[in-house]
This record gives sequence, C-alpha cells and structure tokens, in this order.
Amino acid sequence: MSATWEDLVEGSGPEPRGYGPLTRTDFVRYQGASGDFNPIHHDEEFAASAGYPGVFSVGMLQAGILATYCTEWLGTEHVRRFAVQFREQVWPGDRLVCSATVASRHNSGGARTVDLDLLVTRVESGGTAIKGAATFVVP
Repeated sequence: MSATWEDLVEGSGPEPRGYGPLTRTDFVRYQGASGDFNPIHHDEEFAASAGYPGVFSVGMLQAGILATYCTEWLGTEHVRRFAVQFREQVWPGDRLVCSATVASRHNSGGARTVDLDLLVTRVESGGTAIKGAATFVVP
C-alpha cells in the first residue's frame, strides 16, 4: 500500500490515471474473460439493429479498470466495498481517466477505514462513464 492513514485526508487522492484508447479488441478480450458474449459489444450489424451507432464496451470493463486503479493504490486485500453506476457508454477509441477522492475517514474500535468517491471520465466527451464509491480498510 502506498498511502498511509496520515496521507488519506478528506479531499485527497492518488494522481488520476489515463487508459486507452480502448479498442474493439479490448472489448472482445474482456468478453472472453468474463463470459459475456452479448453481440452488441462486438457485432456492428447487431449494434446498428438495436439503434446504436456501433459497438460499445461492456460496462464491467471500465469497472475493472477502476478497481485496478484503486487496488494498486490501497491494496486488494483491503477492499471492503466497491460499487459503481454506469453513466455513459464507452466507444472504440475512447480514452478514460480514473480518479479517486477520500470522501470520509472512520476510526472506530481500532478499525480505520476510508470511503472513496470514484470517477471514470471519457476524455473525448468530458462525460462520466462511471461514478462509484468504495471503502477500504487502512492497516
């Protein structure tokens, strides 16, 4: 873990990190790993028939990128809660930026935890792909 209890003050967080541009290959690779083979994420004709301009990412791909960003900062073994809301679709070519901010700190009964506000933004549109929250224990 690269952050100490003293580092984790409200409003602080790690440097935002960029990812991408994401490709159709990234989408398909995630589909293979997750077992989610919905053709809307890899078949142009299917996506068009459903009214979309093209294929778009499985939302859990962005959630996984966000989780990795958080756990590289605070450690996988320290996750206590991780929740996301999918806000915007992510398209081939999108670049993403993950950010986290300490929303609150708790120290009760010897258990120290931090609650985080999380975002994944799309560089090209400035829109929010994911809004989330997490809780980590801090040893």
